[in-house]
Amino acid sequence: MTTTQLTQHYSQQFDADLNQIRNQVAQMGALVEEQLQHALIALQSSTPAQAKEVIANDYKVNAYDVDIDEQCTRILALRHPTASDLRLVLAVIKTTADLERIGDEAKRIARMAAHINARYTGSNLNNRIEHLGRQVGTMLHRTLQAFMQLDIAEAIAVAREDDRVDREYEGLMRESMTYMMEDPRAIPKLMDIIWSARSLERIGDRCCNICEYVLYFVKGKDVRHISLEKIQQTFAG
Repeated sequence: MTTTQLTQHYSQQFDADLNQIRNQVAQMGALVEEQLQHALIALQSSTPAQAKEVIANDYKVNAYDVDIDEQCTRILALRHPTASDLRLVLAVIKTTADLERIGDEAKRIARMAAHINARYTGSNLNNRIEHLGRQVGTMLHRTLQAFMQLDIAEAIAVAREDDRVDREYEGLMRESMTYMMEDPRAIPKLMDIIWSARSLERIGDRCCNICEYVLYFVKGKDVRHISLEKIQQTFAG
């Protein structure tokens, strides 16, 4: 076998390794998205059985995280990637870490759902938490699409959605405080709603992180701690 053939074989195998970890990230993302959807259904319908199923399935998310991390470590050790290949591996490592934490937040929401025996019907909070859940669920779905398609325009657009999520969360918190003052007996149930809303707000933040990794991989620029306005100016056109 010639040196050229060896090089081609090496490159083809390297490409296959990179494609494999990207595909696994897509599978992990689909699982995390499903976990969040089921946790929200359990929260909205007060179904402890489904909540417990989400909690029980969290180990699958963790298994993906460990497996992908091991593969990335092996690639770094054996392949010594450079330039965009190195950025891809680093972006994958960071993305899976955030997906694992989103899975943790979905599990936390499921635990809150398991505590709630009946929905709190004395307020508009049920509608608020449901709306917030839909916003964050859509944000997660679009984030995963942006990652797989390496779509920087979509990544920036999704990151902008976090402002709406934050406003919705803040409004829900203010309304919760009002109901607590009016009816202290409802505090335990309201706290479950508040903690669930907090988890959703954190998932929105994690989605923003993943969008930043997309920009880092495609453009080679670390945009953490940079305002959205500055990011848009940097990547205009």
